Amino acid sequence: MYEDILLPFDGSDGAAEAIHHAAEVAHWADATLHVLFVADTTRDSVTVVDGQVVDALVRKGDEIVDEAAKTLDSLGVPYDTDVVQGNPAQTIVEYADRYEHDLIVLPTHGRDGISRYLAGSVSEKVVRLASLPVLTVRMQPDEQLTFPYENILIPTDGSAAAAHAANYGLSLAESLDATVHVLSVVDETLLELGLGSTVSGLDSDQAATDAIDDIVSEAKAHDIPDVVTHVERGAPTEAILDSIESTAIHAVVMGTTGQRGTERILLGSIAEKTVRSAPVPVMTVAQPD
Repeated sequence: MYEDILLPFDGSDGAAEAIHHAAEVAHWADATLHVLFVADTTRDSVTVVDGQVVDALVRKGDEIVDEAAKTLDSLGVPYDTDVVQGNPAQTIVEYADRYEHDLIVLPTHGRDGISRYLAGSVSEKVVRLASLPVLTVRMQPDEQLTFPYENILIPTDGSAAAAHAANYGLSLAESLDATVHVLSVVDETLLELGLGSTVSGLDSDQAATDAIDDIVSEAKAHDIPDVVTHVERGAPTEAILDSIESTAIHAVVMGTTGQRGTERILLGSIAEKTVRSAPVPVMTVAQPD
């Protein structure tokens, strides 16, 4: 499915596991891994060393990609490295577009709380901006990295964005001969707030079932024999996390947007929440403009 995979890499604690996972995907796909360090131009990093003006972050980036290269040499994966300057999230997205990469594998800190709001999240910005699929891998102790993926979870809310992501997830599952788990959640929070829709809870259940049935039909077209369906009630992100734990999911494939309007402003993006909190890799797929 892939020929060129972009791996933005900053050498943070836990990033070694992410680079190994990216290498596994690249090896399976017979793809080239492109390791990128972005020297953040929003930070003051220019200094004087031995009488010469240098960018300390660029120098650090050179060291980091050299270390990554040593790891990839030992893994036998085709790769190249690059160090560029710019605003990290925007630069990653523009770099991937410029060189026509097929996938971004993005190590993420999965920050929560005050630190996340102060520092922001490069990974969530990339997920929001990228036109190509983004595979986020949290650099956290509870992260479970298994490849090839044997169980893939595809959440759906019946939207066009979810359907587009589902088709991508089905293609990935077909390539990996994986079992597909399709999940639709009746968001009781929205129903209680009166923001979900004007229809009854019974109609919401039917809409969730219809959304699943659409993907099951597509799975048949992909010749995927193993499809497990789940309709749950509750908060979507919590239902996704519960499904990951209860069904031994190895990866999640989902759209970056679904329901729009007031409920998204109040509750935030389900995709971004899942990227932050899921203990398995999450593939986010943007719907084409």
